[in-house]
Amino acid sequence: MNENDFEKQLREDGFTEVESQKLAPRPGKGRHRHHFAIRGLVISGAFVVRQDGDPVVYGPGQIFSVAEGELHDEWIEAEGAHVIVGRKFSEPAGSNTSSSAHGVKQ
Repeated sequence: MNENDFEKQLREDGFTEVESQKLAPRPGKGRHRHHFAIRGLVISGAFVVRQDGDPVVYGPGQIFSVAEGELHDEWIEAEGAHVIVGRKFSEPAGSNTSSSAHGVKQ
């Protein structure tokens, strides 16, 4: 899937924030959750996601996703990564709901 088709599909699927990110190598951030769903397409490099089990390395042309509130970690391998990423919020941006309403627990 090319970048334009992927961005179009994200928007059709309700992902309201879509951006291109060029990421430098970095270690994991530690297990955490987001108050939004994430879906990304790796353009170049390697993006690693650990959800329940072993880490999964995503390379060029591969799509990764993390559900809203899902405990995970991610890191960038030595070559860095270029990804197109979308965020989908269950509540409209700017609403006055607390993070607990999104199923996020720290």
